[in-house]
Amino acid sequence: MDTEKILQKAFSDNKGALANPGDLLNVAMEFQQLLMIYESAIKVVKTRFEILQDEFEAKHERRPIATISSRIKEPMSIAEKLQRKGLAITLDNMVSKLKDIAGIRITCPFISDVYHVLLMLKNQSDIKIEDVKDYIKFPKKSGYRSLHVIVCVSVDFSDTQRVVPVEIQIRTIAMDFWASVEHQLHYKKDYNLPANVDDELRAIADTIAQTDERMQSIARHIPGFVDYTSVSEEISALKAYYAHVIETLEI
Repeated sequence: MDTEKILQKAFSDNKGALANPGDLLNVAMEFQQLLMIYESAIKVVKTRFEILQDEFEAKHERRPIATISSRIKEPMSIAEKLQRKGLAITLDNMVSKLKDIAGIRITCPFISDVYHVLLMLKNQSDIKIEDVKDYIKFPKKSGYRSLHVIVCVSVDFSDTQRVVPVEIQIRTIAMDFWASVEHQLHYKKDYNLPANVDDELRAIADTIAQTDERMQSIARHIPGFVDYTSVSEEISALKAYYAHVIETLEI
């Protein structure tokens, strides 16, 4: 993306809102407040996962979650995504059209653990699932595999309550290794990669998927191990209901 062109478009899209000198400061403050709301939603969801993790370990002496990390989408990434969608680069569109400004990434030891985490989310009364994209059962053309879940969580502040969308990416440690390396290879555009690199990355992704399956077969020997890989179909059946609920909620 051309940074200068994006900035020019953002300025053009917000001319009306920046008619007076003080307006720029007001927009900046509003943007900062919105980011605080998204950060708060991340804290709520991460804390919930930490509690569920501790509960599971106490009961089963095993951890289905290896790591939990989070991020807030960078302002330039927000502008780029709005532009790709053909939308004006405004705060209103940022809030109403983008569901992945707040993001959490969870890695798990086994494929079954990925779907177990999804089931944990389903069972939370105050965290509503809006959408599920299963790139494990249906990988992207690049070879990318992960489970993407959009949830909405209520965040209580001193004088109000906000319902905030959070994107949660759940994948195995092996899938995360591939995704991290693939991102590094494609992140910089100022050098040329070999013509066959995409084919090679897809082949490596397939090898990693086979390794995950073999590790899962071994995991079935763990006492009390449960295969949760059918959970995604159950969640998918609920998506229409959740989508109806989410339409009535605003951040």
